Amino acid sequence: MLLDITALPEGQDLSADIVIVGGGAAGITLALDLIDSGLSVLLLESGGAKEEPATQDLYAGTVVDPRLHSPPDRYRQRRFGGTSSIWGGRCMPLDPIDLSSRDYVPGGEWPITRAALDPFYPRANALCEAGEFAYTAEETFGTAARPIVRGFVSSDYSMNRLERFSCPTNFGARYAHKLGASANVRVVIHANLTNIALDEGGRRVTHLDLRSLDGKRITARARHYVLATGGLETARLLLANRDRHPQGIGNDHDVVGRYYMCHLAGVIGNIRFSCASDAVFRGYQISPEGVYCRQRFALQEAAQRRERIGNFIARLHHPHITDPAHRNAVLSLLYLAKPFIPYEYAMRLHGPDAGTARNWLRHLANVVTDPFDAVGFAWHMLRDRKLAERKFPSIIINSKANLYSVDFHAEQFPNASSRVMLDAVPDALGMPRIRIDWRYLPQDVHTVSRALQLLAEDFAASGVGQLQYDPAEVEAEMTRFGAYGGHHIGTARMGSDPRSSVVDADCRVHGLENLFVSGSAVFTTSSQANPTLTVVALALRLAAHLRRIESRS
Repeated sequence: MLLDITALPEGQDLSADIVIVGGGAAGITLALDLIDSGLSVLLLESGGAKEEPATQDLYAGTVVDPRLHSPPDRYRQRRFGGTSSIWGGRCMPLDPIDLSSRDYVPGGEWPITRAALDPFYPRANALCEAGEFAYTAEETFGTAARPIVRGFVSSDYSMNRLERFSCPTNFGARYAHKLGASANVRVVIHANLTNIALDEGGRRVTHLDLRSLDGKRITARARHYVLATGGLETARLLLANRDRHPQGIGNDHDVVGRYYMCHLAGVIGNIRFSCASDAVFRGYQISPEGVYCRQRFALQEAAQRRERIGNFIARLHHPHITDPAHRNAVLSLLYLAKPFIPYEYAMRLHGPDAGTARNWLRHLANVVTDPFDAVGFAWHMLRDRKLAERKFPSIIINSKANLYSVDFHAEQFPNASSRVMLDAVPDALGMPRIRIDWRYLPQDVHTVSRALQLLAEDFAASGVGQLQYDPAEVEAEMTRFGAYGGHHIGTARMGSDPRSSVVDADCRVHGLENLFVSGSAVFTTSSQANPTLTVVALALRLAAHLRRIESRS
């Protein structure tokens, strides 16, 4: 059943066995998995079916260093479906090393292993519409698998690890009908959580106070409550509720909002291949079930442990689009189309930009010089990305000169000084906005520096090409765009010790009997992997746990 808070009576008291706050990928997954469970479920969402400026503004806040982090209302959507309405669809699981003990990653101890997620990953893959849970080239393509570079041999890097791409699936649009037809799930839109009411001892949630932007007030009651509101909003809600806990719920040890991680990403250097151009493959293969898949250079666990560095992957990439010296019509066409590309993608698509009229004219000249290439690419993007149900994932341009740059994606180490805090400025509902102080560590720079050095050495030893870059520019390149987009990780981290974590292995807030957190906020480390697939797997694991404890009630 789908309801709108604005159509409910003032003061309505809704009750259910389980209340889920947040209608993004995590919250919708929880609700879907509880259909036909025999439990009544209430799913509360702040927004409506589409973006609404007044609702989106509730995400606004401030950033300590705008060079290092985007505005808080960017890269996330406050509407039904959440940020799955704008994500790129890249899916991959965490690696076993990400959840295992590493003495060189202080504060990186998960209370669970990768084995705890394995039963839930296949179902998560299906919900994300990323096909089979098969993440090597051999198990997906068999003998049809193509190496990224024929002749490249490395003991440090593998080339057979895949990333799979969702449609990308908007969880709100995709699953609204199924939730609406369910007999035991009610979805309430335009319902903003303003207060988490606790009992006198501060150990149990008694009810939630909800408001619409037009002033309607209702309450929601349940035996168990789940915050599935994203890495930034979860921290805000826990910190802002101080009636029983002066520092915020779950924050007796000042951990909520700390250890805020994203990913470290950038584009660096040039690889000039000496092998034949057809020996280099940087595109997508389509799996038997019709899913776009792409291989990447993945730093092996043994190399990570030997070098005492974080997880790291790399892909072949085209030159910086903003530099017209590439003399490529397609790249220049993308540069000229910059005003029409969403902020979330334009930031990384273009790179540093001189922004001069002369630059613009040089790009225009590139397009005019090779109009057929530009028109062919435009048709491909219209047909295979804009109009297709399963969209072509990204820009793939093969270099006629056999020259590429390196696109890297790296793990960020946990850092207690990197944090999300409350600001003094309230939003339209009177809730304090957030202030973000994202920071990185010298170990993060070392991870990227050493991983690139290993990759360059392996290319040279294989004799297939030379990776050239300036080691002195690594830190500048990995922070050129600051924290990576919408990957808001670790602000309500999982752990066994309440002094250094917010939730336990079952995602229950320490010290609270019936409050849980679902989403990337609970990640203890960031891995190299995009978080959505694991967010969905953890939500399925939490749903299974809620079924078990409800069955004992």
